[in-house]
Amino acid sequence: VQLVESGPGLVKPSQTLSLTCTVSGGSITANNYNWIWIRPPPGKGPEWMGAISYSGKTYYNPSVKDHISISRDTSKNQFTLKLESVTPDDTAVYYCGRNRLIVTTQRNGDWGPGTQVTVSS
Repeated sequence: VQLVESGPGLVKPSQTLSLTCTVSGGSITANNYNWIWIRPPPGKGPEWMGAISYSGKTYYNPSVKDHISISRDTSKNQFTLKLESVTPDDTAVYYCGRNRLIVTTQRNGDWGPGTQVTVSS
């Protein structure tokens, strides 16, 4: 399976960041797989942000749950991350991936190449 992230490279503070992960070679409704977003902010370890399961159930990191949402479009085989009220601390490379686990930051297996997002005015 292949995954590719897409979205704006530059977002202004307080805006909403929207990133899409397009999946090919496998369905996002395939049993027992979870579709995950992580980010390693500059100089920090990777942070698990959230996931959406094959059945559409969502899971969020408590540290961001108040301004994050993950959704999916099964007709396009895509899932989307929305992060509201971004700040410069949200600057990072964002990765989408697939895993049997819901919570993981280990990028071994099926992950996209990542997309850089910079939050700056």
